[in-house]
Amino acid sequence: MDYASGGGGSGGDHHHHHDASDRRKKRYHRHTAHQIQRLESMFKECPHPDEKTRLQLSRELGLAPRQIKFWFQNRRTQMKAQHERADNCALRAENDKIRCENIAIREALKNVICPSCGGPPVGEDSYFDEQKLQMENAQLKEELDRVSSIAAKYIGRPISQLPPVQPIHISSLDLSMSSFGGGGMVGPSLDLDLLPGSSSTMPGLPFPAMSISDMDKSLMADIAGNAMDELIRLLQTNEPLWMKSPVDGREVLNLESYERIFPRANTHLRSPNIRIEASRDSGVVIMNGLALVDMFMDANKWVELFPTIVSRARTLEVISSGILGSQSGTLQLMYEELQVLSPFVPPRQLYFLRFCQQIEQGSWAIVDVSYDIPQENQFASPCKTHRLPSGCLIQDMPNGYSKVTWVEHLEIEEKAPVHRLFGDLIHSGLAFGAERWLATLQRMCERFACLMVTGNSTRDLGGVIPSAEGKRSMMKLAQRMVSSFCQSINPSNGHQWTTLSGLNEFEVRATLHKSTDPGQPNGVVLSAATTIWLPIPPQNVFNFFRDERTRHQWDVLSNQAPVQEVAHIANGSHPGNCISVLRAFNTNQNNMLILQESCIDASGSLVVFGPVDLPAINIAMSGEDPSYIPLLPSGFTITPDGRPGNQQQIQAAGGDGASTSSNAAAAAAVMGSGGGGSSSGVGGRSGGAGGSLITVVFQILVSSLPSAKMSPESVNTVNNLIGTTVHQIKAALNCSTTTS
Repeated sequence: MDYASGGGGSGGDHHHHHDASDRRKKRYHRHTAHQIQRLESMFKECPHPDEKTRLQLSRELGLAPRQIKFWFQNRRTQMKAQHERADNCALRAENDKIRCENIAIREALKNVICPSCGGPPVGEDSYFDEQKLQMENAQLKEELDRVSSIAAKYIGRPISQLPPVQPIHISSLDLSMSSFGGGGMVGPSLDLDLLPGSSSTMPGLPFPAMSISDMDKSLMADIAGNAMDELIRLLQTNEPLWMKSPVDGREVLNLESYERIFPRANTHLRSPNIRIEASRDSGVVIMNGLALVDMFMDANKWVELFPTIVSRARTLEVISSGILGSQSGTLQLMYEELQVLSPFVPPRQLYFLRFCQQIEQGSWAIVDVSYDIPQENQFASPCKTHRLPSGCLIQDMPNGYSKVTWVEHLEIEEKAPVHRLFGDLIHSGLAFGAERWLATLQRMCERFACLMVTGNSTRDLGGVIPSAEGKRSMMKLAQRMVSSFCQSINPSNGHQWTTLSGLNEFEVRATLHKSTDPGQPNGVVLSAATTIWLPIPPQNVFNFFRDERTRHQWDVLSNQAPVQEVAHIANGSHPGNCISVLRAFNTNQNNMLILQESCIDASGSLVVFGPVDLPAINIAMSGEDPSYIPLLPSGFTITPDGRPGNQQQIQAAGGDGASTSSNAAAAAAVMGSGGGGSSSGVGGRSGGAGGSLITVVFQILVSSLPSAKMSPESVNTVNNLIGTTVHQIKAALNCSTTTS
């Protein structure tokens, strides 16, 4: 199936591929701006040119007559679709108006009681008689059928018909009134608790209790269908829609071409301060397409797959289920929070529709598009985010691999200045761009592949972990530690960061939260963090933190004692993607070990660690369920600073964008050998040049009493802890005079 539309600027014979030679030719027949301008002006004069006119245009523009013919056919199809879309909107507005009047009349009738018989009286006005209402309902149904048939064209399947009109239907807009009236029927409220074991991850989020009408669902289906059409064109069209950035070689959107191909009345956020972030990237991942689709459509697995980007997510409502048990045709309303791993960057909060469609055998497209709900203004976020059609195309490849092409397209309105350290990273679009999503996906798919490997390797496990079950249990424990660490950087509502006053030249922020999760120590936890900039390449900083031989140079808590790695599990093709169990020498706590996971990909890296006692490690190594082992992780995140000069240095050093099949091939090698693999899998933008943004995070249990407050002693302790750690890092890396 060919979903590319041949309007304004796409190839001339895009829709008519008769043989292999045509397919080869089409990529060399892109129209020039002059050709498009001339064709457009002729189209305005005469949308149906005769053969003579077409031949004249052919000679004038140097195009084949059949190219001219197909261009006009495609342009007429595009124009027809635009007119149908406009008719659809007009019909929907009229339909909504009639339906609202109908509901108001029914409400009025319900509240009138006849004093003689106790029932509704027979009014003198014949408009209210039952026969008239039935006729009106028939008329409404006829109009809805018409709207549905138009909308069905855009989503590729029929929209289910509305059920018979209920006595009263309260839309989400009416909820504020109905909750006080007591007389109306309220739609089913959403159960906002997460799955067992995750109940503490999203407290106090402003999810509205909503009742989504069938008319709302029809509108959502229409929005999602149009978004899918746009996404497929964004995925399949190259120049002039997508251009290579002269700064770093990334694929970025040509906004002028985009606005010509996808005309909009105005931007969604309607402010002069709006910034557009749009990027595209593609690569090969080691997971089959169906498994990826299932993970993307499950909010909990979505967080699990992208713990460093998605701090929390929720499916609020399944609007329509897939066809015959597959995900194709599934449409759901979702919420998510996206983060950069620093307390200095506020999370981005989004309500959006996610729609999945199977394009052909072994090929799926998943589109995300923002969906406004009335309660969204409860957000106090300093960054307002609207997602234009974004998403990915997943195509099966041999041997369980997939090719993924990813598009991110956001309108951003900053209501507060971006922190000075993160200005370049945020404004370049790297912080939330397609490259970061894809690099994270490649790394996590390698990790899941390693988790599935049943073979045991003494080189991999150091002979300490006795079985494949023990290895999987340790990997799950470490994965929970990393997820907990990432969520601690973006506290849920009610646990906001407070800036601590101290003597440090850098800003330290802290937050308190009560921990009741069985996977965390019981009591009140103080999290504190800061971000600093160092003129050191991110790869060098990562190597410094993950190497147990240099740990004593920065680890304040181990009293600068040397540590030994007693167990090691490889997590992917890059030797830096691994899990370690460390033992400190010369300490009084011989019973305490350190569990550490280090992760690196083209977008950045992190080193996360937490103390775990020996009995708990033995439980995990024996293959038992590690869910109840308490963890309180601390660690470091390392991100390229995003400065334009540094990006050019990285490109010159050989980084060429996101890694592709080399990552996947290396992953296969590591699973065959169980070894560390080579470091070639991480190229691209985490390369060997430029400066680094380093976020330092510590979590300490300050009290087992749930009523504990942030005491001056706790503040002083954590300030000193972070201050000393930062100074030791700078000294070890010869950056003592560098300010943040």
